[in-house]
Amino acid sequence: MNRVVITGIGFASSIGTGRTEVLKSLRDLRHGLVRRRIAEQDAGPELVVGAVDGFDVTSCEYGDWTFPGQEGFDSSFLRALPPHGPYALVALEEALQQSSLDRSALGDGRTGLFCASPGSPRMIRYRLNRLAASGWKRADPMSVVSSIPATLNINFTAHYGITGANCGFVSACSSSSHAIGYAFDEIALGRQDRMLVVSAEDGDAESLLPFTGLRALSTNRDPDTASRPFDCKRDGFVGTGGGVALILESASSARDRGVNPLAEMRAWGQASDGFNIAAPHPEGKGLQTAMENCLRAAELDARSVDWINAHATSTPAGDRAEAIALKALGYAKLDTATLVSSTKGLTGHGLSHAGALEAALCVLCLDAGIVPGNAALVEPDPVCEGLLLPTQTEIRDLDLVINNSSGFGGSNVCHLFSKPK
Repeated sequence: MNRVVITGIGFASSIGTGRTEVLKSLRDLRHGLVRRRIAEQDAGPELVVGAVDGFDVTSCEYGDWTFPGQEGFDSSFLRALPPHGPYALVALEEALQQSSLDRSALGDGRTGLFCASPGSPRMIRYRLNRLAASGWKRADPMSVVSSIPATLNINFTAHYGITGANCGFVSACSSSSHAIGYAFDEIALGRQDRMLVVSAEDGDAESLLPFTGLRALSTNRDPDTASRPFDCKRDGFVGTGGGVALILESASSARDRGVNPLAEMRAWGQASDGFNIAAPHPEGKGLQTAMENCLRAAELDARSVDWINAHATSTPAGDRAEAIALKALGYAKLDTATLVSSTKGLTGHGLSHAGALEAALCVLCLDAGIVPGNAALVEPDPVCEGLLLPTQTEIRDLDLVINNSSGFGGSNVCHLFSKPK
């Protein structure tokens, strides 16, 4: 089994575009949440959402977009992208630059691409409305490739000339975590030398407002307190768009290229609740099993973990289930001080790209030696008793970090990262 390392990460997020800005937000506990109407023509309810500064991709016409570095890409490429495409593109360009990978290396057959994207509900609606208005006679040739869940794979594989493995993942809020897990397997088993993992979400009305039917979105209109994982007064998640990219690589490939890894991915695990289409198992059984599978694969004891970046989205049921799962593994009783926090208090919930976003945040924190505190946590839910929930960012010499993800249908994924050896 090949060792797997992370050699590049990139961000277009509510807490910053680029590693430097994101790290400062984590250190300062600066959230990226704002109050606004996200539906067209200022219709619909006001919500607190994560805002990605420097991007305007609200239009479904690529010619109206503005985003960092757009002058470097020609229109034939951009016109086939969904609105979240620029987020993913900016993040991937940063990750490639940090990893010292140029275009010539991506077509070697030993480099693959795994993406997580739900497609673009807004683009689907826009294209279908125009098709209907034409009497169902005139369909834009980019209608399919700019809107379906495979849109990032379709566009980025062709644009970057990637000839290795290519696949998209759709498992709700575990989608990008699955992409990372299976990318790890591709490298560990020797099928590929490196994998690009890219994920993004529109974060607009069409993506978020349907969750009101499940009463899953926070109704709190204060950006400072709307997203407060593990707090007694939490009432739902705060959605966000954005994009993230990670470069996974075999340790031998990174060494041969003279690249210093940011972190090592030690193992991953997954399991399902088998309980409900939307609600988590009330005792977090699937997530507990996913963590156990991950630790078993790494041949490590639970007490060796320094920090757990919880999935905790700020929903009453989800946070409670995760707290119970963590306590079942002994994290309320361990002799060592395993810290637990959720970065969603800062970023909001990125839905399908949340797992990859938080994996990249774990890598950044490992490299910097910090643990972000639980932003907006004032009164912890009693179910969290015994868990160490810091409310301020702590300086720590981290070695082992867990990243948890859970999705609809009870899909649970756990990653384990460490400092590079």
